[in-house]
Amino acid sequence: MSTNVNNEILNRIANALERISPPPIKNKDFDISDGFVFEANHSFLKPVKQINRIPIDLLKGLKPQKTILINNTYNFAKNLPANNVLLWGAKGTGKSSLVKSVHQEILKKLKSKILKLVEIHREDIIHLPKLLSILTKFNKNKFILLCDDLSFDEGESTYKSLKSILDGGIEGKPDNVVFYATSNRRHLMPRDMIDNEKSTSINPSESIEEKVSLSDRFGLWIGFHNISQEIYLEIINAYAKKFDIMLEPDEIRSKALEWSITRGARSGRVAWQFIQHLAGETNTKISLK
Repeated sequence: MSTNVNNEILNRIANALERISPPPIKNKDFDISDGFVFEANHSFLKPVKQINRIPIDLLKGLKPQKTILINNTYNFAKNLPANNVLLWGAKGTGKSSLVKSVHQEILKKLKSKILKLVEIHREDIIHLPKLLSILTKFNKNKFILLCDDLSFDEGESTYKSLKSILDGGIEGKPDNVVFYATSNRRHLMPRDMIDNEKSTSINPSESIEEKVSLSDRFGLWIGFHNISQEIYLEIINAYAKKFDIMLEPDEIRSKALEWSITRGARSGRVAWQFIQHLAGETNTKISLK
């Protein structure tokens, strides 16, 4: 087969790929939405029509966490010093919900659409440099990068590249980007993985330090813990009031406690699941928009 034929085939393939690939994002495209999801395969920021979030006043029992994150995010949006943030703790306690709700609150404060929320999936962290190279071009906007449920298992080395990115590396982290991550693990790695390093490394202290120091790259750690029965019921009552669920308070309380016992947990997530169940039982329509 001649060289010309080979080139023609390659050109056809390239043209076909170009047609099916999303177009590069432009400045004006950020006006489409307040939130985007990074599609690493195409280096594309997919607009989110409606961000799935809870009004901040419905996030009960999180006053200190709210204050810290609101202040940090507001400083970032106003070009003041701000930190990358690790929100860590028990499952279902409102970590990612708080990030999304705080983003909405800051947009209200600013009365501007300058601040965008961009979600990057945990498995795409290896492509984070690519995403930063895209966002750094759009310095008229500010970006919160959110990675939900970030953690690393044994054998993974992606955390090494993340460490250098959080520190900025030679190029430095773009001024218009801040990184927020949620995790069930304070050090982003399972305890047995760290313990294993103690028994297998030639210099265990250095090996352990390399792994746990990843979380040190986050200037702010915000802890989330299991909630009390009182807070759990406060969340339930706030939802019931917002959605006009027509049941007596004592009946809602009794059903809510029974629900938490069957689930073996009390959390914001369990409360929301109960309210959806209760709304279905009472033919009540619910919407967070």
